[in-house]
Parts: sequence; C-alpha cells; structure tokens
Amino acid sequence: MANLPGRKRGRVLTRLAVAAIAAALVGTTAGSAVADDPAPAPKSADMAAAVAEPSNAPAAVQAGTTPVFLLWGVDKNTNAYVYGPNGSGGFATRDFVSGGWDAIKLAASIDLNGDGQYDGAWTWDNAGYVAYGDDAGAREVGRGWNIYNLVLSPSNLGGTASDDVLARDKSGVLWLYKGTSTGAFSTRVKAGSGWNIYTHITGKGDLSGDGRADIVAKDASGVLWLYKGTGNAAAPFSARTKVGSGWNIYNKIIANGDLNLDGRTDVVARDAAGALWLYKGTGNAAAPFSARTKVGSGFNIYNKLF
Repeated sequence: MANLPGRKRGRVLTRLAVAAIAAALVGTTAGSAVADDPAPAPKSADMAAAVAEPSNAPAAVQAGTTPVFLLWGVDKNTNAYVYGPNGSGGFATRDFVSGGWDAIKLAASIDLNGDGQYDGAWTWDNAGYVAYGDDAGAREVGRGWNIYNLVLSPSNLGGTASDDVLARDKSGVLWLYKGTSTGAFSTRVKAGSGWNIYTHITGKGDLSGDGRADIVAKDASGVLWLYKGTGNAAAPFSARTKVGSGWNIYNKIIANGDLNLDGRTDVVARDAAGALWLYKGTGNAAAPFSARTKVGSGFNIYNKLF
C-alpha cells in the first residue's frame, strides 16, 4: 500500500469515485425528508441485519499496521484530484479522479480488516446519505447524517478490526459508529459531550505509540489537544493532553496515516496562503509531532481537502 503502484492506485480511485457517485445519486433521488432522522440508520431491514456488531478482535489485529492513505482535494470546479505519498513526507504529482463532486461533502478511505491497507471508502453527500464503495461496487449504508456538523474516520477506536466513524451533532455530542467488515455501521454509542469547543478534529492511526488510534482536536484559541484512544467503544478516549498552541494559522488539519513511511502516523495542515505543512509523528504522547516541514503550496485551490 505504501508505494501505491499504478494498478492499486487505480483501484483506489475507482472505489472512491464509485462511492461518491452512489452517494450523490441516493442523495438526489430519495428526497430530503430523512435529513432530520434522530439517528442515522440503514434504510432497510436487510441492511440493518448486516450491521450486527462483530466480535472483538485480538489486540494484535486491533493495532494493525500503520495506515497509509491518499490525500484528496476538490476544487471550485468540483473536480476531484488525489495525491499519493512520495515516501519522504511529501506528495507525488496529483491524479485526476472525476468531476461532479459538488454533491459530496466528505470522503474517507478506510481499512476494514486491520491490516493498514485500503479496502474501500465512505462518502457523505449534502443530503445526508452515506455510501460505501469497494471493488464490488457501491451501496448506501446510512442516511440522516445531516444532523451532524463534523464527521471523520480516525481508524479503529472501538476494539474491532474495522475502521470506525466519529460524528458530532449540533449540540456538541460526539458519537462513535463502529465499522463492520461489510462497510456498514453498528448502532451509535455516545462518546462524550462538549465537543463543540473544537473547530477541527482529525486522526488516522496511532499518535501516542501505544498501538491504539488517537485523535487531535483544535479549539477556538488555536490550542491543539491529543485524545489517546483506549480501544473501548464505551469510553474511547483518555483525558486530553495539550500538544501545542498557535494552530489557528491553519484552516485545515488532516490525518491520512503514515506519509513518510517511518511507521508512525503524521498530520498535514494547510495555512491561509495554501501552503501544506507536514508534522511527522514521533510516537511519543508527550510530544507527538516533530517540527513542521513544508511539503507543498497552492493547496488553497481546493474547497474540500480530506
């Protein structure tokens, strides 16, 4: 996965493009009446049966391999592009994916079996629908997600092999959806309240060196906080610790896994001028990032970056 050869990258592009198209179609054809559903859920009994919670995986599977995923950008013309890691912390030349991404709000590459490699993708559209896409095609796995103002997939938080999803509602409550091997979701679990103090929340893998997925969150004053994962869906995070201040110079903070291929999860941040900065992971919870290095410019052409 790390080197992303042409054949594998082609499959990645196809999966996410297919999922995006599926999300756009269900969002525009099924109407918006479900946008105010109290809890996102599969649309049919058959799909509901498919999201039964899997049994807990062994610790070795839970930790998995450090993920390495692509960076996606959607420009003002609604064209989607992808950047693969170049192996040294930067990005290779971008590849065009497809046009017509105006209906897509967010996309997330995901690992469903805990091996650190790309298996498929979730896409959320403007109407609140969620689609999952892989080699077999794409299908709807949820609706009503417009009740949330922030969604992310920070790897495995709930103690199973599959990547999970965090979603924050308008009152600041954070909800955990455990992913399943089918690309669907288990019933949501409340992960905490008061999360509306944060302007950014991101994560994709282990930042603290303990083998569990973590997240970082930036508050309105520009302070970045680390929440160490516990592997327990009922209480997925330990108490927060301060990472640093001054992060308000960034308008986007993204985690796509290990970008310099050293086995540690990294973070990239975009400033107001469109420069992209890499914060290499250290694996040390007390100081999870090395000093930043510039890895790109001109990224302000993208209205969406994930």
